[in-house]
Amino acid sequence: MSTLTASSLPRQVADAYVDDLVALDPALGTYLGVPGTARRLPDFSPAGAEARAALARTTLDRLAESESAPGGDSDAERRCARLLRERLTAELAVHAADEHLRSVSNLDTPAHHIREVFTLMPAETPEHFADLAARLRAVPAALAGYRVSLTEGLARKLYGGPWQVATMIKQFTEWTGEEGSGSWFASLVADGPQEQRAELDAAAAEATAAFLELRDWLRDTYAPAIEGAPETVGRERYATWSRMWNGTDLDLDEAYAYGWSEYHRLHGEMVTEAARILPGKDPWEVLAHLDEHGQAIEGVDEVRDWLQALMDEAIEALDGTHFDLADRVKVVEARIAPPGGAAAPYYTSPSEDFSRPGRTWLPTMGRTRFPVFDLVSTWYHEGVPGHHLQLAQWAHVAGDLSRYQAGVGLVSSNAEGWALYAERLMDELGFLSDPERRLGYLDAQMMRAVRVIIDIGMHVGLAIPADSPFHPGETWTPELAQEFFGRHSGRKPEFVESEIIRYLGIPGQAIGYKLGERAWLLGREAARAAHGDAFDAKAWHMAALSLGSLGLDDLVEEISAL
Repeated sequence: MSTLTASSLPRQVADAYVDDLVALDPALGTYLGVPGTARRLPDFSPAGAEARAALARTTLDRLAESESAPGGDSDAERRCARLLRERLTAELAVHAADEHLRSVSNLDTPAHHIREVFTLMPAETPEHFADLAARLRAVPAALAGYRVSLTEGLARKLYGGPWQVATMIKQFTEWTGEEGSGSWFASLVADGPQEQRAELDAAAAEATAAFLELRDWLRDTYAPAIEGAPETVGRERYATWSRMWNGTDLDLDEAYAYGWSEYHRLHGEMVTEAARILPGKDPWEVLAHLDEHGQAIEGVDEVRDWLQALMDEAIEALDGTHFDLADRVKVVEARIAPPGGAAAPYYTSPSEDFSRPGRTWLPTMGRTRFPVFDLVSTWYHEGVPGHHLQLAQWAHVAGDLSRYQAGVGLVSSNAEGWALYAERLMDELGFLSDPERRLGYLDAQMMRAVRVIIDIGMHVGLAIPADSPFHPGETWTPELAQEFFGRHSGRKPEFVESEIIRYLGIPGQAIGYKLGERAWLLGREAARAAHGDAFDAKAWHMAALSLGSLGLDDLVEEISAL
């Protein structure tokens, strides 16, 4: 444990926790940009999970002591203490439920985190490639630890979802090049120096073989053992996960009803907007038309450049008018995601020193044509003014917060809620006046409302309302959820399938977009009401973005008072 004294304050306890957590989780160190962490991977065995839990328990004890130290009750210390206590308590609840023993999904498992960390590593100098080789050689042990956890889960009848496992088997097959595409790990080091060629190739081969071995075990041992296991988690497990992702104990029935109210509101707006493009057609007929005949970008390199230009233009338009941005926050890169992942775009934060910039990632899913209606509001969400402005601003003001608040203690619904609020803000500011782009924005909003309905509905086993246009009175199932999503989305069937698998494997996360947006809107309206005509939206945005991470309960309270 890092050295702390009786006079240590909550922010010092939080930062000591980050140091100690990085020692247990060197992949987190890479994410933050901590020197000396690039050659190792975490221990994903039950012992590794218990070590992280023990650190959380010790930190909570130290936090309680720090709050009684002189200065421990200041606003800055209070916010940090509230976040640290809430996050560690939520993480310990997930650990106590042994969720790490059945961690299977198409997006959020130790195996996925292992591959993602390689995308964050630089590959320019011999030293960089030496780090890559060392970490590739660490892959077999890391995956072996993960397999030990899953094996213990089997022994204790703690089963993951069969759909998740089937998807992982397909993903690992693609990552390892078994279908003829070549190993992703080999491509990672293909441009390394010739003098390191033998070492790089051998290390990539070891990582590839380890993923193949895990793939075969999942196919031959794990999948048969869990055949027939439920895909959903039930109310008790769902409440535990919901707390983890949202930073609050939600009233799940109220949230479900809110999802339906947003569905009906958005449906009305979509009907109106669709009529501006193709009168007499329903919104999803119009979206299908746009997918084939609307504005589009041709080519993978071309869409990456177009997305970069879109973010650069947004920064230029918003800086000084609606935000005040530091120079290093203005740097963000558009990237193409490596193949074999989930279908949804995503964002990765800058390192603590900004030597690695924030990046948006577009999965192409084999496409070479990209309709614009499906991209504009999504990149306002992933890039600017969405995830990038928030998470890069946290990194920028980390010295005023704590490293924990800026980069480790992220509450998903806070970040996703801000990003969805950012889409709405761009609509409010007139950036989505083009009918195609605005219908795409409404389609994206509808997807988030549908997520609330089906994520809670299928996991908790709720009934579809009697006034629903879809299977009224029936109980939600994953199959009904996929059909409902497909009917109310302008996205391809493979995207819809990937999303349903994602929601089943990461229960409670998908609802945070809409519920987080609601929290941000409530906070803004409360602050506007308090200030009246003197309300300064730009000042409020920057103050809110400089608070660091907060759970939804704390978020509304804090941003309402700005």
